[in-house]
Amino acid sequence: MAYNRLTRKLTVENLWMYILKMLSEKPMYAYEIKRALKERFGFTVATITVYMVLYKMTREGLVEKVPVEGDSRRQYYKSTKRGLDTLREGLKFLEKTLKTLSLP
Repeated sequence: MAYNRLTRKLTVENLWMYILKMLSEKPMYAYEIKRALKERFGFTVATITVYMVLYKMTREGLVEKVPVEGDSRRQYYKSTKRGLDTLREGLKFLEKTLKTLSLP
């Protein structure tokens, strides 16, 4: 049970980190992000969850919508400088936490 809670907290409840990682590599649309989460990181989330997280991230300035030539049907997102800085800060926190909790 405790392990399951931990995996949920480090995946679904921190989805923004995974999304920023992928968007740092290329612009993506919501359903593409959903598929990539499963393929790259091994967990699934509902499409609506991806949309909700993207909405919050857009409001916080972590990502922005971008037009992609040749595909006007989909709304693409890319990470912003603020988003990448926030991701770096989050990763540093996780590294520090992992180091603190590591067994000898």
